[in-house]
Amino acid sequence: MDNLQSLDPRKQELLEARFLGSRMATSHCFKNRDEFQPLNQHGQSQPQPQGTPVQQHTQHNLQVSHSENNSNLSTGSIELKDDDMPQTPDKAKTPTDRKRKRKNTVDNNCEAGAALKVVRPEANGKKINEYFKQSQSPGRSSGVSSTGAKSPSPQAMQYYGFASASPQSSQTQSHGSLTSSDSITFPGRSAATTTCTCSKSAQQNDELRRQLTAQQKLLEKHKENLQKCLDVNKSLLIEKSLLEKKTTRQKCMENRLRLGQFVTQRQGASFVENWVDGWAFTDLIKQQEKIASEREDIEKQRKLLVKKKPPSSSMLAKNSKHENFLKPGEKWLTLVEYYEQDEILKLRQAALKKEDADLQLELEKLERERNLHIRELKRIHNEDNSRFKDHPTLNERYLLLCLLGKGGFSEVHKGFDLKEQRYVACKIHQLNKDWKDDKKANYIKHALREYNIHKSLDHPRIVRLYDVFEIDTNSFCTVLEYCDGNDLDFYLKQNKCIPEKEARSIICQTVSALKYLNEIKPPVIHYDLKPGNILLGSGSVSGEIKITDFGLSKIMDDENYSDAGMDLTSQGAGTYWYLPPECFVVGKTPPKISSRVDVWSVGVIFYQCLYGKKPFGHNLSQAAILEENTILKATDVEFPSRPPVSSEAKSFIRKCLQYRKEDRPDVLTLSFDDYLKPAALKSKHLSESISGSTGVSTVSLAGPSLTISQTPNFTFGDKHS
Repeated sequence: MDNLQSLDPRKQELLEARFLGSRMATSHCFKNRDEFQPLNQHGQSQPQPQGTPVQQHTQHNLQVSHSENNSNLSTGSIELKDDDMPQTPDKAKTPTDRKRKRKNTVDNNCEAGAALKVVRPEANGKKINEYFKQSQSPGRSSGVSSTGAKSPSPQAMQYYGFASASPQSSQTQSHGSLTSSDSITFPGRSAATTTCTCSKSAQQNDELRRQLTAQQKLLEKHKENLQKCLDVNKSLLIEKSLLEKKTTRQKCMENRLRLGQFVTQRQGASFVENWVDGWAFTDLIKQQEKIASEREDIEKQRKLLVKKKPPSSSMLAKNSKHENFLKPGEKWLTLVEYYEQDEILKLRQAALKKEDADLQLELEKLERERNLHIRELKRIHNEDNSRFKDHPTLNERYLLLCLLGKGGFSEVHKGFDLKEQRYVACKIHQLNKDWKDDKKANYIKHALREYNIHKSLDHPRIVRLYDVFEIDTNSFCTVLEYCDGNDLDFYLKQNKCIPEKEARSIICQTVSALKYLNEIKPPVIHYDLKPGNILLGSGSVSGEIKITDFGLSKIMDDENYSDAGMDLTSQGAGTYWYLPPECFVVGKTPPKISSRVDVWSVGVIFYQCLYGKKPFGHNLSQAAILEENTILKATDVEFPSRPPVSSEAKSFIRKCLQYRKEDRPDVLTLSFDDYLKPAALKSKHLSESISGSTGVSTVSLAGPSLTISQTPNFTFGDKHS
């Protein structure tokens, strides 16, 4: 490159003009000319020197050369006509043309130099040959975008000493790289590239911050809208609950006069609330008394009618001596009159009997309504005295709506889960403030034990447990699945008994839940299975049921359970009517129990559903059952004649109520009992057993094979051994 100094000045000017032609095209992408001005040591731009006349002449030639190269490297903003575009000297042109062009270039030296300052001022006033001695800047590879520049042709790139790999990379290689080992470095190019990159990064960061801020504002807006929806939902639920409470209380006030009410009466030095029936019961009682009096009148009239009955021939023979003697006030009736009067009295007696039966049905209906009315009165009384009556929101999630029932130490409220948008049952456990710490700790221990057992259970026939949380130092809450309907115990009190078909459906679902409890690891004994812990989902016996209340459940883990069973540590707890005899055995060691405890409970529940009473100790209290050893003496079960029950159902109950626990099936065995199988499966099992017990011969004929059974034809409903 040092040989450039030895070239002819005119050739050197042409070469410099041709080389800087592509460089001049990049000046149009910068709007501010100060971007290429070098900075001094204080960070300020240096003034552009005017340069010597020789340098101005060189700049003029550069501008001319730039205009010539626009034939291949033209920008979108430079539009020159063919007549005005200066032609680059070429070998094909004559020397005269080249001379004329150089002359025009010399004459217009001053104007071209001034125009060059406007288009692309020099950064530091150095000559072009000084750049060949410097190394290329590190930021050169990134390049500065030359907007609108066309890619030079391969021939032009080779002419100027550039290596172009492909037309697609022409924009990056428009600044070119020399074919020799030397490279060109332009001052300020690295700083400009870094500044451009930083500015782009800053713009991207600003854009991301703007998007993040917009998303945060949108999220806050959605949260506000969600909170507004929850507030509206909450207010509507409270309004609905208040309306239901008002309607319920109004209905109770109306029923107080019709069905009855509690009246406070004084007995000695204390006041006692006694029940007084309403006018509906009074009217029915009066009607029954009237019917009874009419029956007595009919009986008297029938006795008188018998005395007036016409005498027969034998009676006339005996009274022949006194044929003409008649007692005062007596008159014999003819035979027709006698039978006519007798028929009238019989019809009246039958009508009274039917009317009495209708009154009895009406009385039973009123008694069921009275039971509901008494239950509702007690619920309203407990709700008015509850400290959760004003619709509080527990744990910032559960809105309490109304009281469902109250037990010894707990209240069950109907609630609404604002987060999951579903109705729930909130069971609030309230500890007595006067209890000692040991008693409180024991109660909490049992409650947490119930929670630990119940929280892992997931079965469609078992009530789900959703959450447990503390309210204050003396109360906590367990959140359960809400079931819209009464329990089986209340239904039995209202309807006495259930048809066998519906009762069997309830037992099948109950055994299905017990089977699940015995298949999980570790298995669980419910121990407190009774009609009060079986919830009717739809409020009727023809729907789904769910089992609840695992407060007395036992876990049959490896530590406590063996082949003989597990020790009963809570002897005396539970409902005595539904516990087997082994739970009442008293000795030096506690009795052993297993899942057969729940099997006994299933048999008692099934018996009560069919006959409307408990098989053992029906009208006895729990204390009387314990004193008289009623369950310990329950060696055999007796079935009433009415209502009629199938022999299969009686056999199933006998299996469940076996006195010795060794003779009683466990839950898994009971679940495969034929009585609990659907009719289709029982028919299939029956046909398979028959085909297996009888021989079958096949006769091969010319046509398709025929199978001939050796047993006679029968219907699956027929009995056969």
